Amino acid sequence: MIFTRWSAKLPQRRTGRTARPAATPSNGRQAPAARPAAAEPPPGGAVPAARAETSGPTSPDGDVPPAAPEGTTGTEDTTGAPTPPTVDALSVHDILGTIPALVAVVYGPEHRLAYVNAAYATVFGPRPAGRTAREALPELDELGLLPLMDQVLRSGRPRTVKSRRIRAGADRVRDTYYTFTCTPIEVAASGPAPDPEVACVAPHKGVLVFGAEVTDQIESAERLRASEARQRAAAVTLQRSLLPQELEQPDDLRVAATYRPGGTEAAVGGDWYDVITLGGGRTALVIGDVMGRGVRAAAVMGQLRTAVRAYARLDLPPHEVLQLLDGLAAEIDASQIATCVYAVHDPNEGRLVYASAGHLPILVRDADGTVHRAAEPTGPPLGTGGWLHTSGTVPLGPGAAAVLYTDGLVERRDKDIDHGVEALAAAFAGADDAPAVVCDRLLRSMGITDAHDDDVAILVVQHPERTGHDAELFHNAVLELHGGTEAAPRARAFASGVLASWRFAPELHDLGVLAASELVANSLQHGTPPMRLRLRRTDRRLIVEVTDGDDHLPRRRTAELADEAGRGISIVATIASHWGSRRTPDGGKAVWCEFALPSP
Repeated sequence: MIFTRWSAKLPQRRTGRTARPAATPSNGRQAPAARPAAAEPPPGGAVPAARAETSGPTSPDGDVPPAAPEGTTGTEDTTGAPTPPTVDALSVHDILGTIPALVAVVYGPEHRLAYVNAAYATVFGPRPAGRTAREALPELDELGLLPLMDQVLRSGRPRTVKSRRIRAGADRVRDTYYTFTCTPIEVAASGPAPDPEVACVAPHKGVLVFGAEVTDQIESAERLRASEARQRAAAVTLQRSLLPQELEQPDDLRVAATYRPGGTEAAVGGDWYDVITLGGGRTALVIGDVMGRGVRAAAVMGQLRTAVRAYARLDLPPHEVLQLLDGLAAEIDASQIATCVYAVHDPNEGRLVYASAGHLPILVRDADGTVHRAAEPTGPPLGTGGWLHTSGTVPLGPGAAAVLYTDGLVERRDKDIDHGVEALAAAFAGADDAPAVVCDRLLRSMGITDAHDDDVAILVVQHPERTGHDAELFHNAVLELHGGTEAAPRARAFASGVLASWRFAPELHDLGVLAASELVANSLQHGTPPMRLRLRRTDRRLIVEVTDGDDHLPRRRTAELADEAGRGISIVATIASHWGSRRTPDGGKAVWCEFALPSP
């Protein structure tokens, strides 16, 4: 059996001598004997059989030197040095038999078996020659190679399939993996055979199946994937642990958020969000994204989120919070930058005051379904330094909603990011369900799946329009304070009448009147006009707030026994659930306190 075309694939060692090929008949059978060296070369296109005859060198005048003397082997040159054998002298059968890879040779349209090497027989057992591959090589059918062999035979081009598993059996203690390459060859006649089913007796086109074991590589890759999966699980766990485990639910807003880690890599991003109740009915909304991926980005994100919560307690304007974060981000890691939006909702004003550090614009949907982007100002990302951030405002009254998001939701490699923002706005326009449902709808509308290659964070905020019984639980009453000391008794009378109309229990009624009296008295003594008393109730708390034109914030202090003043804030802090103060955009201040309402 001769693999005439396959033998041409073997590397050939060049020597100083030139082998003159023997002729091969047109029927593909090897000539019975080698021709003399002086014979004419065979016709073009014939493939020589294996042989070791060589032609000697010619003399300068073109004559052929005389043959070697009798008794010599013909494998030595005239100097007596041995001549290395040519590739044509090597036996293909012996070569394939020593290869540790699996080798099988089939011929004809039915893929009749011509040969399997020792390695193949060791793995699958001996196989009878002359039978079809479906009968003699059922393992190739199980591996799905028979259709591939048909393609190779038709097209004349090699095909490769990678990492095919051979399951463990009686002779195999574990699963093994092989990469198979099917190469078209021409199988020449091997001579007359008594049984035509035993061997190939005529030249045919065939396929050489070569299987290289890749079990070690597959197991290494599986171990690597398992390690990456563990690292990713740890990174995602770290990321999620740094995010709010449960969002705070403000009285006047309905909020929901979602975080979707990107892709299947071990490295996660630094996306984060938060909802912070500031007191006095106000709520801070935050979303940000640390550039980069991995545990380092998640750690920086955790530090920035903690800092935001700390700065939020100071009740600063949004642009001042970002100014503090900008300096902190540079101190945490100068190589890491982050984008962030910090917004504050005040139900008394029905608007969202926000500042942005290089982040994508907030989308706001009005009560009539119109969606628009929050306009500038937008500064550079956190950590760049040298920029004075400013605040902007956008209406967010009853019936309106807003969505804050990171770039993973709208950014695509093949499209401009503005196109993604427009697509998100279109999806948000028709999403008027509960915030949690809106988050899921936006993810589906934007095509976010488990295979998405970037982290996504979404924060949806709704300011519901209340009617019926719910409307009775939310009230607001305001009194402008004019004049001097006579404003105090007028404020007490106003507070008493309003709280009585809201049908509070006597104890809560008295505490509310006392708090209003103390705050008004403190404002009359230390503040400047204009002054205002605001009483607000929600379904969960009573809020008393006094504003004036002076920006000096009060502080709680311990009054001496002989002091006639200095006890007002201490009294308020003692009787109320919470109290606080903040500067207002018009240059004044607001001092407030809250009383928790009993559960119904």
